[in-house]
Amino acid sequence: LLVSAYDQDEVGGEKRTVLRFHPSIAPIKAAVFPLVKNKPELLEKARAVYKTLQRRYNVFWDQSGAIGRRYRRMDEAGTPFCITVDFDTLEDNTVTVRERDSTEQIRMPISEVYRYLENKIEGYDEDQ
Repeated sequence: LLVSAYDQDEVGGEKRTVLRFHPSIAPIKAAVFPLVKNKPELLEKARAVYKTLQRRYNVFWDQSGAIGRRYRRMDEAGTPFCITVDFDTLEDNTVTVRERDSTEQIRMPISEVYRYLENKIEGYDEDQ
């Protein structure tokens, strides 16, 4: 399983190592990052997102280093989703969700993150 998931690719001219676990079998389902660690209001909001997700999933908290390095660490661990709480979050209650495989980043309300992950990880959508 590990050998099958191991991959190296190039993003933005940089090589990265990735474990491409399907989200349902990834040991860590998501990581939550406050953009900076010296703003208590960002930490508080990020901690709330972390605690909500932690009720159901194995979620990782990381507030150290540059955001790009945090993404790379999670890519190497096979974490399929990273959620970043930034200054816009304080204004509009949205976060950035980054998908590991595509590195695509989308903005969404905090209230939709749990359901988004549920659908991506378990392929479950109550409306269907």
